[in-house]
Amino acid sequence: MPRVDADLKLDFKDVLFRPKRSSLKSRSEVDLQRTFTFRNSKQTYIGIPIIAANMDTTGTFEMAQVLSKHTLFTAIHKHYSVEDWKNFAASHPECLEHVAASSGSSSADLEKLCAILEAVPALKYICLDVANGYSEYFVEFVKKVREKFPKHTIMVGKTVLLVKKCLKIQLLC
Repeated sequence: MPRVDADLKLDFKDVLFRPKRSSLKSRSEVDLQRTFTFRNSKQTYIGIPIIAANMDTTGTFEMAQVLSKHTLFTAIHKHYSVEDWKNFAASHPECLEHVAASSGSSSADLEKLCAILEAVPALKYICLDVANGYSEYFVEFVKKVREKFPKHTIMVGKTVLLVKKCLKIQLLC
């Protein structure tokens, strides 16, 4: 039987950013860049923490070229070939600091991810994205990727909703 969760939920219409006093004279003085040091990979990222999703219409090399100029991040969709990645990396090495190679969880996806990371060693970020991010299979897949790529920073999906699974996956990434 389904369980009804009666806890309060908020939506975008329910949230208001309250203005506060600032020492800045102009909006042009605002610096959105942040520095993140990731627990498992020990890498440091400096940029604006906004990511273009790894959908085939937004997570493109063209999008990465534009966004990386502004230190914004792009999770590149998983449909590019290894050859496409090689060409992109050769033509736009300055973008590689602000992109992640995306993968699903099949063995073919993992093989392709391994081939991309071997072909483009400057890539430091991996985005794992599946429809069922809360499944035990996916947790095991994330473990496998972490073991293969201990020095890479791993991002997992756009929406993984179950808290226990999120915490388990977070420890691996």
